[in-house]
Amino acid sequence: MEIFCETSRLILRELLVTDCDGLFELDSDPDVHRYLGKQPLVNKEQCLEVIGIIRRQYADNGIGRWAVVEKSTGEFLGWCGLKLVKETVNGHTHFYDLGYRLIKKHWGRGIATESAMAALAYGFNELQLQTIYACADTQNQASQNVLTKLGFNKTSSFYYEDEPHYWFKISKPF
Repeated sequence: MEIFCETSRLILRELLVTDCDGLFELDSDPDVHRYLGKQPLVNKEQCLEVIGIIRRQYADNGIGRWAVVEKSTGEFLGWCGLKLVKETVNGHTHFYDLGYRLIKKHWGRGIATESAMAALAYGFNELQLQTIYACADTQNQASQNVLTKLGFNKTSSFYYEDEPHYWFKISKPF
């Protein structure tokens, strides 16, 4: 198991098949999917497919979303990390996207900000990226707040999966 980042409270590591139960708790919750434009997962087989896709991204792109685990308990809290997006989104192709998703009972604890900050540091320091992007549904104020706290700038709005979104950008500090 590869650990990519650690903070005082969190471990960000590769997503494993053993994370299936936690991922199902996360992605079967309609509240978690409120701004995602997709339907919540309905069975654990779907979770295994998601884990397989992410693990293929590790092999193909050297990066993908990571499991966020609480150090003190070992509990799966959700996922966070960078993803290489090869298709065109909002006029951008072949870019690194920051994303995060947490199990609802862990919302409001600063975990999204803390894990995303670690992922940004990894992207800028380890991958030597110059720019990282993110997007958030225009109604998802909590996600917009996280991105703003991290130093992202809102640069435009666009439609993604038929829903209005804001486009965010952050450049490597010099």
